[in-house]
Amino acid sequence: MRCEHLLKEQPAVAHCKGFFLCGQEPFVADEYIERLAWRTPGGGSRGGEAFDPKRLLEEFVNHIQELQVMDERIQRKVEKLEQQCQKEAKEFAKKVQELQKSNQVAFQHFQELDEHISYVATKVCHLGDQLEGVNTPRQRAVEAQKLMKYFNEFLDGELKSDVFTNSEKIKEAADIIQKLHLIAQELPFDRFSEVKSKIASKYHDLECQLIQEFTSAQRRGEISRMREVAAVLLHFKGYSHCVDVYIKQCQEGAFLRNDVFEDAAILCQRVNKQVGEIFSNPETVLAKLIQNIFEVKLQSYVKDQLEEHRKSDAEQYLKNLYDLYTRTTNLSSKLMEFNLGTDKQTFLSKLIKAIFISYLENYIEVEIGYLKSRSAMILQRYYDSKNHQKRSIGTGGIQDLKERLRQRTNLPLGPSIDTHGETFLSQEVVVNLLQETKQAFERCHRLSDPSDLPKNAFRIFSMLVEFLCTEHIDYALETGLAGIPSSDSKNANLYFLDVVHQANTIFHLFDKQFNDHLMPLISSSPKLSECLQKKKDIIEQMEVKLDMGIDRTLNCMIGQMKHILAAEQRKTDFKPEDENNVLIQYTNACVKVCGYVRKQVEKIRNSMDGKNVDTVLMELGVRFHRLIYEHLQQYSYSCMGGMLAICDVAEYRKCAKDFKIALVLQLFDTLHALCNLLVVAPDNLKQVCSGEQLANLDKNILHSFVQLRVDYRSARLARHFS
Repeated sequence: MRCEHLLKEQPAVAHCKGFFLCGQEPFVADEYIERLAWRTPGGGSRGGEAFDPKRLLEEFVNHIQELQVMDERIQRKVEKLEQQCQKEAKEFAKKVQELQKSNQVAFQHFQELDEHISYVATKVCHLGDQLEGVNTPRQRAVEAQKLMKYFNEFLDGELKSDVFTNSEKIKEAADIIQKLHLIAQELPFDRFSEVKSKIASKYHDLECQLIQEFTSAQRRGEISRMREVAAVLLHFKGYSHCVDVYIKQCQEGAFLRNDVFEDAAILCQRVNKQVGEIFSNPETVLAKLIQNIFEVKLQSYVKDQLEEHRKSDAEQYLKNLYDLYTRTTNLSSKLMEFNLGTDKQTFLSKLIKAIFISYLENYIEVEIGYLKSRSAMILQRYYDSKNHQKRSIGTGGIQDLKERLRQRTNLPLGPSIDTHGETFLSQEVVVNLLQETKQAFERCHRLSDPSDLPKNAFRIFSMLVEFLCTEHIDYALETGLAGIPSSDSKNANLYFLDVVHQANTIFHLFDKQFNDHLMPLISSSPKLSECLQKKKDIIEQMEVKLDMGIDRTLNCMIGQMKHILAAEQRKTDFKPEDENNVLIQYTNACVKVCGYVRKQVEKIRNSMDGKNVDTVLMELGVRFHRLIYEHLQQYSYSCMGGMLAICDVAEYRKCAKDFKIALVLQLFDTLHALCNLLVVAPDNLKQVCSGEQLANLDKNILHSFVQLRVDYRSARLARHFS
């Protein structure tokens, strides 16, 4: 209504306002002027009308006036709105101040209320303390009065209270009688002996009833009832008896199988889950159960198993002791998972020690005694199977003197023994001895006290050295040495290399056991150096005998070659009667010697390993070369005989190639070159002697070969060689 009134009073202003509101688009001055001119008659923008600038100017002036009026109106409205806004802002600010004041007042009231509440709470607490201070003596007095009432019943000798006559109130009766029992202990005996006796009797009766109730509940499997009764009995002297009953009943039917250790582990596992629900001190109860199992079940079982064989069968006794101790320690490891108190490791170790201490104190003596008798039996059984009476290897002055002379001269002292090809070394015997020693080391590791372990292991090792190295290997070496024939024996059978081969194999087994089973037991103790020295001494001692036997065997081989050469080589082989009728390529002696040498080379390779093969073959090759060299020096050679000698040496050189030793082949190459001096023309002697293979040889050696020629004494040959 108000808007319509304004339009009626000022139609021009309303008209002017329409220009601004048209389309509600942003105001653009040029467009605004265009619209104004277009709507003004004579403005010139309509077709067919004459342009009237005065009318347009008048319209513009009127319109400007309308805009001014409109501006004034809007300005008044803005001022009015600003005044209204300021007024409302002042009212709002005033309202906010009033709210702040109200808030401050409310906060002050809240603080006062809080202080008042605190004050009241303090008063209430104080009042509560006062009430408690009054009520506690009152309760004590009431309780004392009740106890006096019950005490009077014991004085009168007639228990009338329902708590003593009603079996369902055994828990309350137990609490009362436990307190009366404590009071009775403070009373003088002369005046209250009778009542003290009655209270004690009732105390004992209730204790028995509670234990019986606990036992019945355990048989029924009522864990909650067991927990209630155990809590009541906790303050009675018979609480430990309650635990004993629980432990006893837990074991009923638990050890029905043959494996007592597995049964014990299963029982402890089951009780461990249950005991915490029944007793307030489960770790103590479980520890007591374990102690009972060790001291009763396990100790009895161990004793039965060991005492049966302790004096009659040392082998079975040691096996049982090792097995039982191992299974007991394994059981202990399983029990370590349970809560047994602070130092469960020491607790379990003491239990194990208590069972086995009487057996472990003299364990090593039993072990050494058994190992000694068992090893002796293994050796004796072997020699009996060979129908061999073991001869004693003497010791003392004469024997030591013989040994020193033999080592220096390498001569056999005493008659040769025919061993019939027997080495008296057995891998079966060695394996048995090593197996027994291995088991002894394992038992020693398990059963010995850590401080005694290196010492005990050394004693076992000494037994191994005595029976394996001394009584078996060393005896076989001595027998083998005695069985080596003299170098001048004919058709001698050489078995010492078989001894060497088997001894070498045994040494490897011995060394493996030393490293695998002895070293871990002594590696961090002073006994290590002692064992290493003992091992070194025994090996060096045997190596001396092996070297001696090999040397004498090589001498025998050379002796056999000498016999072959002496028997098969004829003087006419190298100085034939008919120089033109020689049909053989090499002599029969050469064939047999080479055949013999090849067999011995193969035997040496099969008997030894590593660098020892090359060392022995080189020694044999050098001696073989010396033998052939000296053998050739014994004959005179015709031209055709010299050719045959060259063929023999070529065959010897071919045999030397089997040695695969460079030095041996070089020696035979040189010998072959020397043999060329037996056939070369006199005019070419100097040229041949200055050749590559002979140039570095001593002139006397060359001369000695030239002298073997049948034509040496001719003036021409002597003149050419001089």
